Amino acid sequence: MKRRDFLAGGAAALGAASAGLPCPAVAQPVGARTLAFIPQANLTSLDPIWTTATVTRNYGFMVFDTLYGLDAKLNPLPQMAEGHVIEDDGKRWTIKLRPGLMFHDNTPVLASDCVASLQRWMKRDGVGQTIAGRMDALEAPDDRTLVFRLKKPFPAMPFALAKTQPSPPFIMPARIAAGDAFKQITEVMGSGPFQFVQKEYVSGSLAVFSKFAGYKPREDTPSFTAGAKRALVDRVEWRVIPDAATANNALRTGEADWIEIPLPDLIPQLKADRGVVVDRLDPYGLYPVLRPNHAIAPTSNRALRQAMLAAVNPVEVMQSFMGDDASTYHAPIGCFLPGTPYENTAGMDRLGGKKSVAEIQAMLKSGGYNNERVLLMHPTDQPFYDAMSQVVSAQLKRVGINIDDVPMDWGTVVQRRAKRDPLESGGWSLFCTSFPAVDYLDPLSAPGLRANGVKGWYGAPEIPKLEALREAWIDSPDLAERKRLATEIQALAFEEVMFIPLGNYLQSAAWRKNITGHLKGPVPVFWNVEKA
Repeated sequence: MKRRDFLAGGAAALGAASAGLPCPAVAQPVGARTLAFIPQANLTSLDPIWTTATVTRNYGFMVFDTLYGLDAKLNPLPQMAEGHVIEDDGKRWTIKLRPGLMFHDNTPVLASDCVASLQRWMKRDGVGQTIAGRMDALEAPDDRTLVFRLKKPFPAMPFALAKTQPSPPFIMPARIAAGDAFKQITEVMGSGPFQFVQKEYVSGSLAVFSKFAGYKPREDTPSFTAGAKRALVDRVEWRVIPDAATANNALRTGEADWIEIPLPDLIPQLKADRGVVVDRLDPYGLYPVLRPNHAIAPTSNRALRQAMLAAVNPVEVMQSFMGDDASTYHAPIGCFLPGTPYENTAGMDRLGGKKSVAEIQAMLKSGGYNNERVLLMHPTDQPFYDAMSQVVSAQLKRVGINIDDVPMDWGTVVQRRAKRDPLESGGWSLFCTSFPAVDYLDPLSAPGLRANGVKGWYGAPEIPKLEALREAWIDSPDLAERKRLATEIQALAFEEVMFIPLGNYLQSAAWRKNITGHLKGPVPVFWNVEKA
């Protein structure tokens, strides 16, 4: 499916899906000390540990802080931490907090808050679970000191504590973090440079953040999520505008200051406007996937998943919203980001575009597929995901898979994908989503490669061999051996069809010319941003 077909056929669906959502009056004036931002999606969950939704991760970096941050070259650096000491042959990490850290209720951040926050994170996040499996204890001997006592070394500790998605190890008060990790928090209390104005929050319309006067930034040069986080505006308003053309008009007329992800077809309009800047803030782009639910039938059938892998042509998916300019995307790709050390070709002969319809139908028949319903969660309020879902749905129907293409908004997808119930009880079979591409640099951080069942990413299977390969990769100090293990991991991932990679695409952001100070990286961050 070409991009023009998507735009012609998808506009009506997009409008219908958007009609039921509350939408702000975009003609509101924007004050000189207020930054109006149009996010990529509606903010439906306020718990960045409970969900891996990118929009919630982005909100998390507004409100919360992390012990370590990543600079623009993805090097981990102390953030809330003052520094660390490694002892006992790498099995003891002592981390000291910077003095003067405060939560938004003006109570001090204590090491005990960090312990409780990290313990909650370790129950949900794949990297956190890896640390927990190697840990004897995590202690707070005093108010500014954390101590990790490990069973075996984990050299990637600073990177793990600086990770950006999913889910970052955000710090919150112990009284909040001590709750059930599998239930969403109801109180938002962070220690970041902006505080969430919960009384003004309207899901589907508006999220507001105000500058936190009690935040104490580092003295370092700001670089992505590391260094000084100085809030240079008093207020940030996230205005949810699902319709891409409406969002573009709001930016061009000055009713908005920044669009996170303009629709590619509308970028020429923005580039022609002298009051607008269009540029890439994320040099790595996004890594979209089609995720099958391994936990329930019929997608628990590996033969069905393998037929799906053969049926989905990622080049067609990329062209549906990026057009024919191949310089803006990579497809097909493997499990690891193109151009990085662990990129390899193992198992890629299984990818779509190589088998005929008849061959794939034979795979379905021999694999025991009997026309069972396969439910695709289709978010029509997100242009990129809408395009992906339209193309994937058509490709799977073409080979005879009984696709139940269910339209819904992205917020519903975020809530529903956490279920592991059968279809008749509100479950799901498939959905499309995108990760920041840096999540797929290696086996440690890639959430779609975890095979640890209910502890893993949505719909994860239990495959002990895959988990063992990942552990071996973490333990190996030798780059050549790590590359060999990454190749074996990818081969097994494609055999099991952990997910279907849909490509890697680069996206632009757009903002008014009077907005300056953007920091480049895989997350839109609001510190250091000024409005003239």
